[in-house]
Amino acid sequence: MKFSKPQTLRDIAKLIDCDFLGSADFPVLGLNEIHVVNPGDIVFVDHPKYYDKALQSQATIVLINKEVACPEGKALLISDDPFRDFNKIINHFNPFIAARAVISDSAEIGLHTVIQPNVFIGNNVKIGKDCLIHPNVVIYDNTIIGDRVTIHAGTVLGADAFYYKNRPENFDKLVSCGNVVIQNNVDIGALCTIDKGVTASTTISEGTKLDNQVHIGHDTLVGRRCLIAAQVAIAGCVIIEDFVTIWGQAAITSGVTIGEKAIISAQSGVSKSLEGHKSYFGSPADEFRKKYKEIASIRLIPDIIEKLDKL
Repeated sequence: MKFSKPQTLRDIAKLIDCDFLGSADFPVLGLNEIHVVNPGDIVFVDHPKYYDKALQSQATIVLINKEVACPEGKALLISDDPFRDFNKIINHFNPFIAARAVISDSAEIGLHTVIQPNVFIGNNVKIGKDCLIHPNVVIYDNTIIGDRVTIHAGTVLGADAFYYKNRPENFDKLVSCGNVVIQNNVDIGALCTIDKGVTASTTISEGTKLDNQVHIGHDTLVGRRCLIAAQVAIAGCVIIEDFVTIWGQAAITSGVTIGEKAIISAQSGVSKSLEGHKSYFGSPADEFRKKYKEIASIRLIPDIIEKLDKL
């Protein structure tokens, strides 16, 4: 998330009432999660295991819960609770604005786009030309939809990320301030859910087709001309490269990459990154040939046990 105008380190420290290391006039341009940070961004870290990753990232301002050596060219915000203060910054610069109409006055809808009854379109949504949005679709604030996109009934674009901190008394939610981007010529089936990015975009690239009841988590990138069948569940921060096919009820864990032209069979469970140009099935998913050999070996076990019993 980029701020509407640049801030200073002093400004942000005052906002969250914390100490800082670095020049008071050090520029602060926005904030982002670790996997999408750029120079000028704030990133937060609250566990020693991830200190080095945050300090060595592209972010130039680190919101951290311990005073440590500050890398050259960077600044620190010292907070007793970085998670809480990250949320505080988001809410200050990106406050929730309640809807005042079923289709917001700030929404932009392109030529020849058809909006069926009972569609909700939030603030600052942009929809291109020649789209067809079927009944009961919900499009949250700041969603961007390209040209010639079809969205079937009951789909939700832009719900919050499933991102929580486990505290002793409850689960504390990280505020989502990203959006969803749907590029040209995408088809989305009925009852799909595509969550917004935490601080950036969840993106469905040009020509991709989603069947019914597909879930795509926050900050995931789905490449061009992918086919995703019904009831597939894709976690957050996944990269799916171009021309990938995923068959029904497959599930993909967070933070992995699926290579170009990979094929994932139905009900597979993907727990690691997979190379492109190969076919996979099973849970955990692996290459077809390797998995078939495993299954063949397992089928031999009863005969082996029977022979051993006769010895």
